Amino acid sequence: MTRISFQGEPGAYSHQACREAMPDYEAVPCPTFEDTMDALRSGRTDLAMIPVENSTYGRVADIHHLLPESGLHIVGEAFVRVHINLLGVAGARLEDVRSAMSHTVLLGQCRDFLGKHKIRPVTGADTAGSAKHVAEAGDPSLGALASELAGEIYGLNVLARHIEDYQNNTTRFLIMAREPDFTRRSDDMMTSFVFRVRNIPAALYKAMGGFATNGVNMTKLESYMVGGSFSATQFYADIEGHPDDPNVRLALEELDYFTSHVKILGVYPADRNRRALAALD
Repeated sequence: MTRISFQGEPGAYSHQACREAMPDYEAVPCPTFEDTMDALRSGRTDLAMIPVENSTYGRVADIHHLLPESGLHIVGEAFVRVHINLLGVAGARLEDVRSAMSHTVLLGQCRDFLGKHKIRPVTGADTAGSAKHVAEAGDPSLGALASELAGEIYGLNVLARHIEDYQNNTTRFLIMAREPDFTRRSDDMMTSFVFRVRNIPAALYKAMGGFATNGVNMTKLESYMVGGSFSATQFYADIEGHPDDPNVRLALEELDYFTSHVKILGVYPADRNRRALAALD
C-alpha cells in the first residue's frame, strides 16, 4: 500500500489533509517536520504532506527554511478547511469545561469563543496530542480544541462545533515527493521556486519586472534570512503557470539575469479550491 507521512499525532489537521487529498494512501504520523521529510527520503513513505501557511495565522515556522534543503520536490497542493471543535470526555457538557488544551496556534484562532465561555487556554504540544491527553485524563472540566477526526480517534465528544473566529480559516499544504514531476497534469499549473538577487541597485524590483511585463501572476512572494546573516536574504515565490509556457519561460529568463541563485521547488496542478478561495477575498 502506498503511504504518505505527516507531522503530528493521528487526528492532526495534517492527517485530515492526507485523508481528503490522498484518500488511497496510508497516513503515517511523524514527530517533527524533519522526521516527516526523512520518512519520504528514506523510502518509508511515498509522499509527504507539509503545511506551509494558514489564512488566519500566516506561514508555518521553519518550513521555508526546510523545503529548499530537503532534496524533495513539490508535486501537489491541498487547501484544507480548518474547522476547530471543542472536544470533551463522555458525559461532559460545554458548561463543565473550565480549560481547553491545544496548540498555541489554534488557541489564538478561538479567542472569541474561549472568552465568551470563560474557558482558560492551555498550551499543548499539538492539536491531536492535546485530544489524546484529554481522553487519558478523563476530566470533564478539561477540553481539547481539535478536529472531529481527533475526536473519533480518541473517543471524545464534540461539545461545540466550528468555533474558530474566522469562518474562512484554511491551511495550505504542499505534497512532496522524492522526484520532480513537470508533467502538465492540469490547465491550471503552479510553479514554486526560491531565489537570491544579485548585489546591485534595485535588483529585486528588476527581477520582478519580468513577471509583470510577461503577464505572469505571482500569488506569493516571501523573504527570509539565511545562514544567520542580516544581509543574506532568500525569496520564496509561487506563480501561476508552467515553466514551458512562453510567458513563464521569458519571465524566468529575466529573473535569472538579476539573481545569483534560482531553484525550482516544484511544478504542480493548482488545487481545485484555490480559485474558489480567491473569489472570497
